[in-house]
Amino acid sequence: MFKELVNKLLQAGLDEKPELFLIDFTVDTGNKISVVLDGDNGVSVKDCIFISRAIDNNLDDEEHEFSLDVASCGATSPLKTPRQYIKNIARTLAVKLQSGNTLEGKMTKANDESITLEWDTREPKPIGKGKITVHKIEEIAYSDIVEAKVVIKF
Repeated sequence: MFKELVNKLLQAGLDEKPELFLIDFTVDTGNKISVVLDGDNGVSVKDCIFISRAIDNNLDDEEHEFSLDVASCGATSPLKTPRQYIKNIARTLAVKLQSGNTLEGKMTKANDESITLEWDTREPKPIGKGKITVHKIEEIAYSDIVEAKVVIKF
């Protein structure tokens, strides 16, 4: 019942800021509320405060004892939702697949079912000695992804 109430308040706060979206929401047995957000344009401290107040200001401290943590997902956090993938089009991803392989490439497309990665690799020449650079393109279903992270390069 408490979790349902908190979720309703959280959704009302998110409805007021449609550029924000939920990545994770938990309420543990000690009424410790944890909310992780992302946003189409990132998440500011003001955004976290806004969502925190949307929940905290509408819960009665006398009726419910709780703690509340609202945070943005980190730059190195794995991507979890299609909206996060779409937000990161044109960035380099490291993707671990169900097959055990890991691919790293530029994500050129993303939709509600899959992503498309592109990368260059060196492969042996079909005839003769030496190697050639080959451009690879692979469409990957979300169901085939174990974990995907944005690769941050300086």
